[in-house]
Amino acid sequence: MVTPVMPTYGRTEVAFERGEGAWLIDTSGQRYLDFGAGIAVNCLGHSHPGLVKALQDQAGKLWHTSNLYQIPGQTRLAERLVANSFADTVFFGNSGAEAVECGIKMARKYHAMTGNPGRYRIITFEGAFHGRTLATIAAGAQEKHLAGFGPVVDGFDQVPFGDVDAVKAAITDQTAAILVEPIQGESGIRELPAETLHQLRALADETGVLLFYDEVQCGMGRTGKLFAHEWAGAAPDIMAVAKALGGGFPIGACMATEKAAQGMTGGTHGSTFGGNPLAVAVANAVLDEMLADGFLSDVVDNGEKLRAGLERLEISHHNKILEVRGTGLMLGFKVRGDNLALIGKLVDAGLLTVVAGDGVVRLLPPLNIGDAEIDRALDVLDQVLGEFES
Repeated sequence: MVTPVMPTYGRTEVAFERGEGAWLIDTSGQRYLDFGAGIAVNCLGHSHPGLVKALQDQAGKLWHTSNLYQIPGQTRLAERLVANSFADTVFFGNSGAEAVECGIKMARKYHAMTGNPGRYRIITFEGAFHGRTLATIAAGAQEKHLAGFGPVVDGFDQVPFGDVDAVKAAITDQTAAILVEPIQGESGIRELPAETLHQLRALADETGVLLFYDEVQCGMGRTGKLFAHEWAGAAPDIMAVAKALGGGFPIGACMATEKAAQGMTGGTHGSTFGGNPLAVAVANAVLDEMLADGFLSDVVDNGEKLRAGLERLEISHHNKILEVRGTGLMLGFKVRGDNLALIGKLVDAGLLTVVAGDGVVRLLPPLNIGDAEIDRALDVLDQVLGEFES
């Protein structure tokens, strides 16, 4: 018999009722150190006073009007994102998949507006994850996501991860854009070198296609820059962000240059809830924290401390940890054996992490994590790894 909640998730048997900073408390009162952060969403931890106040203040005034009217908080959020990025304009939705969908439409519309309506195909990379809509699972091209949902949406050509020569060979007179995650999260914290991003930027310029970054997971401070591609200095034409943008409140954004967005005029795209007063009030409060002096440098420092600890564990548990990956506070380690089983043992020990492909355990703590919590997480990892049978 089907459950009232559609059984599309493989959930653990833990239910949480409240959170405090980097900690979650379940219905029995047990505390868990949260190094998953809702899959890189709860960037400021749980019950952050600034976010709580922003939501409560806005909830007492106005929840929703629709995008038929001006939304001052939305304008302010867009202006701040533009001022702190490559972008000239922003469209707001509710999720990462919606942000990617907007970018897909934008890339096609750009070429239609510039006299090349036949340029509609988008090149993606093996291991990609761009969302769960029909178009975004086609972009990701992972069989486990596509199975049973055919026919597959047309318009995507996938090449090996990081292979610029393969991208060049795949570009035809039908190619509209190159879509890439600067760091693949779901496939196991796989990072593209800065040189590769520069090569993709040059190739896009040379061939007239748009460069489209998916920073839904790696963006919004996760690596110690507001956006991950800033480490390389290779800007895109279009970029999708979400997750940490709302600190736990659903919001996504598709950011673009004026050139790339020139076809997105009245009536070409829309969202009932996207960028509503509640969502943008919280997102502006998130930016208040992220843009404050020292916040991102602290992410870098804490990321270096956590990574150094993981590298020590790699040495002391060399028969179980094969590799440490990632940057900032988007880290992971590849294990010998069943990573999902190890994650279950970590839950039992009070540490929450996130599974990823290629046998990787992801660590995505709140960006304002403290030294004591990092030390605690490393202690739990050390203990559980010592007992884990790979």
